[in-house]
Amino acid sequence: MCGRYASTSTRDDLLAAYDTATTVGDELPPSYNIAPTQHVNVVLERAPRHEPDAEPIRQINSTVKWGLVPSWAKDPKIGSRMINARSETVTSKPAFKAAAARRRCILPADGYFEWMKDENGRKIPFFLHADKPIAMAGLYELWPNPELPEDHPDRWLWTCTVLTRPATDAAGHIHDRCPVLLPESFVGPWLDPTLTDRDDVDALLNSIPEPHLQPYEVSTAVNNPRNNSPELLLPVNT
Repeated sequence: MCGRYASTSTRDDLLAAYDTATTVGDELPPSYNIAPTQHVNVVLERAPRHEPDAEPIRQINSTVKWGLVPSWAKDPKIGSRMINARSETVTSKPAFKAAAARRRCILPADGYFEWMKDENGRKIPFFLHADKPIAMAGLYELWPNPELPEDHPDRWLWTCTVLTRPATDAAGHIHDRCPVLLPESFVGPWLDPTLTDRDDVDALLNSIPEPHLQPYEVSTAVNNPRNNSPELLLPVNT
């Protein structure tokens, strides 16, 4: 699974990395310990809000909360339980299938944290990363707040989730699942809003190669989401 991650790229870094045309929301500061329900950067493609028939525009949106709230949910608190979505069932699960067909996104990250129990039953945190920033496949949703009028600027709550898959490389001995990571050649197809057939989405997911991540142990300070500093990414043996 992915329950905590780090993302320290600046907005300019993301604009360049994803060839993005526009931004939504204020720039988020670097975060070394992103936790569920916090605002995160997502990359997505959609037509301008008031021009639904216009060409989709790739954007960085920093108003999105981590933890997907389906549009039909009665209570947005459900999002805290939907931080991850299994890639094997994402096109069929009621909470995710609509977003899988029409609202796919990317969550940029430096890497993510996972915990493994040692021989004494203690949970030891590890940071899993690649040789460059990673692109985690995700979904996003818009939930209409029924208590606000349609023209209220805060009526729509933006939320997202991270897709996961079985972990088979070095990460597998720490946890049996890991995020779905998109190689550069898969970014465009994944974000393409014209890809709406769920069978085609499944085929795309099945064609994504397995990630190869390197883990190292980090300080247990990361266990507390209130801790957020560069030291959290340092190996404990340095």
